[in-house]
Amino acid sequence: MTSYESALMRLLDERGYIHQTTDAAGLDALAAKQIVPGYIGFDATAPSLHVGSLVQIMMLRRLQQAGHKPIVVMGGGTTKIGDPSGKDESRKLLTPDIIDANIASIFTVFEKLLTFAPAGEMGGPTDAVMVNNDEWLSGLGYIDLLRDVGPHFTINRMLTFDSVKLRLEREQPLTFLEFNYMILQAYDFVELARRYGCRLQMGGSDQWGNIVNGMELGRRLEGRELFGLTTPLLTTADGAKMGKTASGAVWLNEAQLPAYDFWQYWRNVDDRDVGRFLRLFTDLPLDEIARLEALEGADINAAKTVLANEVTRLVRGPEAATRAEATARETFAGSGAGEDLPSLATGAEGMRIAALLTELGLTASNGEAKRKLAEGAVKLEGETITDPAQLVLPAEGQTLRLSLGKKRHALVRR
Repeated sequence: MTSYESALMRLLDERGYIHQTTDAAGLDALAAKQIVPGYIGFDATAPSLHVGSLVQIMMLRRLQQAGHKPIVVMGGGTTKIGDPSGKDESRKLLTPDIIDANIASIFTVFEKLLTFAPAGEMGGPTDAVMVNNDEWLSGLGYIDLLRDVGPHFTINRMLTFDSVKLRLEREQPLTFLEFNYMILQAYDFVELARRYGCRLQMGGSDQWGNIVNGMELGRRLEGRELFGLTTPLLTTADGAKMGKTASGAVWLNEAQLPAYDFWQYWRNVDDRDVGRFLRLFTDLPLDEIARLEALEGADINAAKTVLANEVTRLVRGPEAATRAEATARETFAGSGAGEDLPSLATGAEGMRIAALLTELGLTASNGEAKRKLAEGAVKLEGETITDPAQLVLPAEGQTLRLSLGKKRHALVRR
């Protein structure tokens, strides 16, 4: 670890958030002498962010814990275009009403993890703020933007960024609309510096080029000294992208993913990821994390339960964490069905088991459901089922337990 003067850089370093910095010494010196407003931008393409965004949210939490000001930028304006970074194809364009509804839904997670000023109050110097970049982007005149900002970007350099280069190398279309995204994100940094005195932009490693663009634009337009910091690309120990499972994305909001499934995601992480995830996603002291990650064999499961409880408590609330753990204990150690498990009512007609598996989220598609059935991985009330057309019809008031493998369960009711 590098020796830092500021509490901010020490905290980010010892917890494993730092991948690249534009000027680590300069940022460290600034954070040691004054409050640093810093921001991260988030898309509003869905009603919820997923686990892949949680490391960024936690970095804003660390910023506030170290005595600085987090700025959450919701991309109400840039979502109308779509970030091409890491994407193979253009995103579906959303209406303003859908984008606004998505932002309102996403905020419910941020308000659990950051301290915002009470509604209607100015707030203190380190209170978090959430802003929508549509406030300034939608009012920009196209000719004015071209004249003021356009001269500071060369096509030659823009073509070298991964978000553009990879799409072109794969011979996949990159629209002129998307090509403008990096210019608008750079402009965000300048506008936030003007409005909030923002000095720092943070993000994932795939945002490095966009962050550097914003820093350079601030320097060229207004002589501002701005800083950038990125986190490592977050993958699991087996190389998979964080937040992706066979059944789909691990959403942060309850409406998109039940608390029990969220808890189970963390309880089932690879043994090799436990220590790293405890540092990144919980507030546990480092000495306690060192003790937990040193556990071996079956004892590491206790550390995984702590991880699941701590992350669920932060993101979903204490009650959700308590319920999820109780459901897991009842499901795996007791004779009960675990009332917090995902559940579905079949109605009087019943449902075919393949459709049930998919509807409950145990499988991502009917095709996957059929494969799992053929493999003998599906059990209904402990009995292996292989026929995808088998009708599941509980008796009136009856609850059946449907299982996929040893770790995934759901309830079927009538």
